[in-house]
Amino acid sequence: MNIIIVGTAHPYRGGLAAFNERLALQFQKEGHHVEMYTFTLQYPGFLFPGKTQFTNDPAPAGITISRKINSCNPFNWIKVGNQIRNKKPDMVVFAYWMSFMAPCFGTIAKQIRKNHKTRCIGLIHNMIPHEPNVLDKYLPPYFVKQMDGFTTLSHAVIKDIDQFDKHNKPKSWAPHPIYDHYGELIDKIEARKQLGLSADGKYVLFFGFIRDYKGLDLLIDAFGDLRLQDMGVRLLVAGEFYGDPQPYLNRIRSLDISDIVILHNDYIPDNKVNLYFRACDIVAQPYKTATQSGVTQVAFHFERPMLVTNVGGLPEIVPDGKIGYVVNPDAQDIADALVRYYKENKEEEFTVGVREEKRKYGWDRMTAAVLNSYSQIK
Repeated sequence: MNIIIVGTAHPYRGGLAAFNERLALQFQKEGHHVEMYTFTLQYPGFLFPGKTQFTNDPAPAGITISRKINSCNPFNWIKVGNQIRNKKPDMVVFAYWMSFMAPCFGTIAKQIRKNHKTRCIGLIHNMIPHEPNVLDKYLPPYFVKQMDGFTTLSHAVIKDIDQFDKHNKPKSWAPHPIYDHYGELIDKIEARKQLGLSADGKYVLFFGFIRDYKGLDLLIDAFGDLRLQDMGVRLLVAGEFYGDPQPYLNRIRSLDISDIVILHNDYIPDNKVNLYFRACDIVAQPYKTATQSGVTQVAFHFERPMLVTNVGGLPEIVPDGKIGYVVNPDAQDIADALVRYYKENKEEEFTVGVREEKRKYGWDRMTAAVLNSYSQIK
């Protein structure tokens, strides 16, 4: 098949770009011809809370990426849609993650479908964002209307799409595949050495962009528990603040735990990701809301136990008691689980469980789900 993926990609940074590029590689591995269309302008600066939208990493090898889309220019949307329409691909996959993109992606799809050949599939990471606003009620229906089918990464997102889909279009899902491109599984001691951490320390990792819904405040409160402090457990926070850092810093100071919270608050480049995951004992995702998370799939790749909260699709991915813990989004529950983890020396047992469980999350399942939606279109 001739496939075009529309969404964020190099030179833009982050997990969504990595996902789209890895998906393209898998489609190519299966014999399809793939192009990627990404942005000249992804979103205006006032909508981006980080330091930069761009990566310094080299472009992924073996993928054709064209920067064509201006997310703020309706004339550009029509132009790009007509360009793709004239190419007559079999399928265009729109990697959708926020309502701001609905008018842009919807208009491009509307133009493409005029060729009466190409099918448009919405690959939906989030239909309703974790931090919703007024746009999330009015913009998604337009995008949903222009799609011929959908693929999601969790059951929860299918339910969200159903709120806007009046025609019961084909839908399929597959769990978020493992991010397997962030480097080798290096030795824990070596990873700690490179990060300047104690070789025999105890480290819990919080990884990724820091936004309110990800619950870092709950994890910080959990580290106010004297049991964790007496055990010598430390919290390693690796990721850029997407918001005001002061409430977190104030909380650390008020709990008097500055000596056990290690803040590496810059964007972590791809070639450093393996250091953080291999250096820690367990990865904590204390999310207040979630659909799914790419962090769990990085943890799977690096064979790290996980603590997640019982929200969204996270419990579907992390079997409680086999590869980690599923707890309520509550500081006391998080602290209790971490105390149990270290007290009962669960790392080796959970690591074995992770190795077994990670076999479920191949990229071929993701491409199969997309093609399943495509095959059901009438």
